[in-house]
Amino acid sequence: MEETLRQRPSNTIKVVLFGPESTGKTTLAEKLARHYSTVWVPEYAREYLQDKWNNERKTCEPEDLLPIAVGQMKLENDLTEKATDVLICDTDLLETKVYSEAYYLGFCDPVLEKHALQNSYDLYLLTYIDIPWEKDDLRDKPNEREKMFKAFESALKDNDLPYILLQGNKQERFQNAVAAIDKLLGK
Repeated sequence: MEETLRQRPSNTIKVVLFGPESTGKTTLAEKLARHYSTVWVPEYAREYLQDKWNNERKTCEPEDLLPIAVGQMKLENDLTEKATDVLICDTDLLETKVYSEAYYLGFCDPVLEKHALQNSYDLYLLTYIDIPWEKDDLRDKPNEREKMFKAFESALKDNDLPYILLQGNKQERFQNAVAAIDKLLGK
């Protein structure tokens, strides 16, 4: 299990979109990948949980988190090999850890927590809650956006991880993200 949660070594710059549900992470990940002519890593949990919802009408349970984490790392490790200079990740294991703690009274599987803190990224793009929340089958915390944002921001601060805050409309977020990534790329 632990080997499947480990990040493979790479010289690729890795950037993570990070933050609460419905804050524009996927839209921005796709746009950034196009801009840098690279690939982006989708959020495996969305596919996994949507399939579960469609087949069983059940939501995420604690025992789903390790399979989600394994699927996420498989996608990331596979796509790292196809990336150019930069890999855009729609999420990471730290995001899964934050959700685990928020939904399950502070609990996070120790194996998930270990790898969430060991895996390394060059920059986190923390997305703020200043865009409208959009309902779907999986999103369920429209009234807890501020609380969830604080949990995500705390995870970055508590672990001394490099991040910038993205606020404003889609274009402002994109421009600020590009400026930060270009700086990493030495442009």
